Amino acid sequence: MTPVLVPLTTPDEVETFLAENPLSGVFKAGTCHKTMQGFGVLETFLKDHELPVGFIRVVDWRPASNHVAARTGIQHQSPQLIVFKDGEPVFDVDNWDITAEALEPVFEKLVPVRGEAAPVAATGTVEPYKQLMRAFLAGQLPDWAFQDQYVNMFRDDASLRSQREFELLSKLFGDPDAYHGGLHQLGAPQERGDLKERVQELLETL
Repeated sequence: MTPVLVPLTTPDEVETFLAENPLSGVFKAGTCHKTMQGFGVLETFLKDHELPVGFIRVVDWRPASNHVAARTGIQHQSPQLIVFKDGEPVFDVDNWDITAEALEPVFEKLVPVRGEAAPVAATGTVEPYKQLMRAFLAGQLPDWAFQDQYVNMFRDDASLRSQREFELLSKLFGDPDAYHGGLHQLGAPQERGDLKERVQELLETL
């Protein structure tokens, strides 16, 4: 069975999801690429484990997010993953701490392994990146303008993407918040090799 992400837009939907899935996870999605990165890590485990996951867009579905915080006593963060067993939270992790090292022991202990790996139905599209790359390759943008627009697009991307997509998209200029201290200096494009060649390669891969 293909893993399905269930949108939880209201408190009632949260309660129904938890009642119908005695072992489940709730993923709170924020508004920047930390969500994309955190979900990418989670996605690698969902492919091989039977864990239904409900997701909450915290800005759009605030009552649902507040309800989860109130019923669990866990302070809201985004991104955030909470694992529930019989309606009670048994594990939570958020922000940069959503790592393979943090999730592995929890999945090994609590979550059944799938008989066969299955792709996760993520919610992101790479088309905006492709359009920007095509414009750059067509000579419509200078290097510095392309880098600026690409990095800003990536930094503001809160899509629920696979780990593969996240790694591909971050490969071009790196993670803008890699050192947890805000947008660091990425360097001039020409210092990173032939930019157009790398953009063409990425465009063909996506």
